[in-house]
Amino acid sequence: MGKFRRVPVGIIGASGYGEVQLVRLLMDHPEVELVYLGGESSIGKSFGDLYPHLAHTANLPIEAVEPEIIAHRCEVVFLSLPNGLACQIAPKLLEKGCKVLDLSADYRFSDLTTYTNWYGIERSDRTIAATAVYGLPELYRDRIAEAQLIGCPGSYPTASLLALSPLLKQGLILPETAIIDAKAGTSSGGRQPQTNLLLSEADNSIAAFNIGRHRHTPEIEQICSDLAGHELMIQFTPHLVPMVRGILATVYAKMSDPGLVRDDLITIFSAFYRNSPWVKVCGSGIYPQTKWANGSNLCYIGVEVDSRTGRVIVISAIDNLIKGQAGQAIQCLNLMMGWDETLGLPKLGFYP
Repeated sequence: MGKFRRVPVGIIGASGYGEVQLVRLLMDHPEVELVYLGGESSIGKSFGDLYPHLAHTANLPIEAVEPEIIAHRCEVVFLSLPNGLACQIAPKLLEKGCKVLDLSADYRFSDLTTYTNWYGIERSDRTIAATAVYGLPELYRDRIAEAQLIGCPGSYPTASLLALSPLLKQGLILPETAIIDAKAGTSSGGRQPQTNLLLSEADNSIAAFNIGRHRHTPEIEQICSDLAGHELMIQFTPHLVPMVRGILATVYAKMSDPGLVRDDLITIFSAFYRNSPWVKVCGSGIYPQTKWANGSNLCYIGVEVDSRTGRVIVISAIDNLIKGQAGQAIQCLNLMMGWDETLGLPKLGFYP
């Protein structure tokens, strides 16, 4: 009996922290075969040169980025490139029949004017961009299943939106009062050298950054507006904390019905995510920690009500490199291919 066919998959831009997770997860996925790794700065090297600890199992060569050749070899292509580059390559791959999952910001926005205003990059691919689906399965599962092009969410928006979505969709809060206070480990800043990510700078310290102007703000606002049914502005402040991986997002908002109590909200959240295998709503009085999600594709959510202030407080914890990046992209791939949503993804984190 012949061996069943695996779907050939490629990655363009495979040198970052999120991308090494993508390589690792795809190597273990039962339905795919990783056949191509591409990147301009590392052509001629092997993946083992970049990550020696993976040389024994994922030592593919880094090849030139030639869309026609890639499309001939791959049915699915993950784009993990700086903002402004994916939109140059994706149309060529789509034209050749590939499914494309973009991990940059290029295809996250339904309105490219918003993208240009925040990222400073002019675009000429509006027709293609209009076909992209925002890759948050818990909200857009059916659309993802029918899509050819996915704009995979950022890690901060993933944690923030999973905390906010039930509140907005069910009309449980006054939307304009929502505040997101989010904290992430240093791997969220990528692998390229940056002063603020040096051990001597980041250790024993915590710092807010890009206050009021972080590029994930319009991404969060776009989806929140979609859920609420009208345009919203959201207060979002990110922080860098001295750990390697993980995001903890704490959301505060005034409740529209001050009579609701914690157990009511937990029931509502549990019902909202009843068909979402990667979201775990914690029990009464239990609040998640980033360590719980470390290495898994899970999002843990804790809910509390402050009856004194009339606010709801929702805490979400994810691994920024898995549920916030590589794992979520594979979750989308599973839906696009008609496979089980949990296929090939880590169900338990590394603990302690």
